[in-house]
Amino acid sequence: MRKLFVLLFSFSCLLSIGQLERRDITVKKTMKLMGTRFEITVVAPNEEIGYLDIDEAVSEIERIEKIISSWDPNSETSKINQNAGIKPVKVSPELYGLIERSVKISEITDGAFDISYASMDNIWKFDGSMDSIPSKEAIESSIAKIGYKKILLNPDERSVFLKEPGMRISFGAIGKGYAADRAKELLSSKGVKGGIINASGDLTTWGTKVTGEKWLVGIANPLSKDKVFSWMPIIESSVATSGNYEKFIMFKGKKYSHIIDPRTGYPTTGINSVSIFAKQAELCDALATAVFIMGKDSGIHMVNQIDGVEAVVVDSNNKIHKSSGIIFDTNP
Repeated sequence: MRKLFVLLFSFSCLLSIGQLERRDITVKKTMKLMGTRFEITVVAPNEEIGYLDIDEAVSEIERIEKIISSWDPNSETSKINQNAGIKPVKVSPELYGLIERSVKISEITDGAFDISYASMDNIWKFDGSMDSIPSKEAIESSIAKIGYKKILLNPDERSVFLKEPGMRISFGAIGKGYAADRAKELLSSKGVKGGIINASGDLTTWGTKVTGEKWLVGIANPLSKDKVFSWMPIIESSVATSGNYEKFIMFKGKKYSHIIDPRTGYPTTGINSVSIFAKQAELCDALATAVFIMGKDSGIHMVNQIDGVEAVVVDSNNKIHKSSGIIFDTNP
């Protein structure tokens, strides 16, 4: 009997040791969603559960895309665009809330961020086919239908009305961040300990690595994307970067970014990249575009007035500017 007891005791000890030694792992998957590259990383007890968690995040992102896509003729967003200048469209609370927040960001940024930028005619080409800058008349005509004040919201009816025929809204400068936030919220609510939702550079994190270390994001040098000049820890937080590394044109020695100011119709100049840090990826996404358009001085001044938001701006001379709360760490 004693021998049996010793054997049982030894077996239970082995089980305990095995349980202590079992550790969570990191599971990662890259795919194309919302027309861009998404990389989803989760901390999970095993690979099978990790991929199941990722699949749930993917389903959530696809659900959001069906609501906010301006390319899908059956989406709620497309129905708003189709009825521009005709009648208001009643929408879901989710889409109404996103549009309402977008308009508030437009107000804060004095129109530098504007979801009605989609009304702009595509007169600027960044594929090498342009041999001259569009005329002043063409640019003025291009932006005639843009203006966040022309987006009329009715909270009682929960409806959205675009005031002018031909107006369009699009969530290209906020949608990826919103989707990343929602995917993060879903996984966190299901008990996933930690992870990263990376939507083509707009990313949000929660928890820590399997080692317990903080997630780190590298701020790239705009002249060499493979080189990092600073590492920033992001704890239960988000970051988004807007840059002109690949899409730009040169005229008479001047560099014009593919990011166009919706207020003037002209591409931005003077900035190579903007990185915004905040709690929500949605806000980071929108403000990265806005600061790029506003310029380093006005943009950083605005960021310094918003609690919980920080910015790193690299100007066209590759000089680094930052908001008041940023402290650089050059060691990963």
